[in-house]
Amino acid sequence: MIRRFDDAASMHILLIEDDPFIARAVAAALESEAHTVTWTPTGDEGLAAIRTRLPDAVLLDLGLPGMDGIDVMKRIRQMPPPAASLPVLIVTAREALESRLEGLDAGADDYVLKPFHMSELLARIRAVVRRKGPIKDDVLRAGRIALNTVTHTCDVGGLAVTLSKREYSLLAALLVRPGAILSKRALEEKLYAPGEEPEGNAVEYLIHALRRKIGSDAIENIRGLGWRIRADK
Repeated sequence: MIRRFDDAASMHILLIEDDPFIARAVAAALESEAHTVTWTPTGDEGLAAIRTRLPDAVLLDLGLPGMDGIDVMKRIRQMPPPAASLPVLIVTAREALESRLEGLDAGADDYVLKPFHMSELLARIRAVVRRKGPIKDDVLRAGRIALNTVTHTCDVGGLAVTLSKREYSLLAALLVRPGAILSKRALEEKLYAPGEEPEGNAVEYLIHALRRKIGSDAIENIRGLGWRIRADK
């Protein structure tokens, strides 16, 4: 299923903000535009909300109690697809350039400083969602490869391919952004739980196994940097 958006479309927005006054004001403005808002005051609750119901976009404060907003941002980008590609707009009072760069480097799509005009926030949300395009809820594609994120099934050129759990996780990580290079460390973070020790050459072994199943040239090695899925394969 693909959800499509235009400027007038109603969206489900997840607001992760610890200040209830700001949260109420932002929620009221969004709801006045016919959007639905889920508010959580902590990062842990925000991540749980994403797992429970996938939003169309996330508004994320950096100065959160407990888990910092930067860590929340990183956790979102490490989630299984399609959550990993959610549009995320950071809304914070941190004015320093370093903070803005840190948020963008962590995977944020845009950055708005408090205090802000509500009209600007609404415009930025619409712009971010347009840039990200429609959210594909179930199938990730690149060339002849199609990976269903609900059934965890894969087919290449219409032929079914059986994947192990970790083969699926690695392929899904590459398919979220076809053409983007992922380092060995980034792929290990997708394959192993926090605190779990990666096995020596597990990534290389899995890529070798995947190439035998989906095509020897489907996954490209960029020497010294990592791997990427060929968008044309």
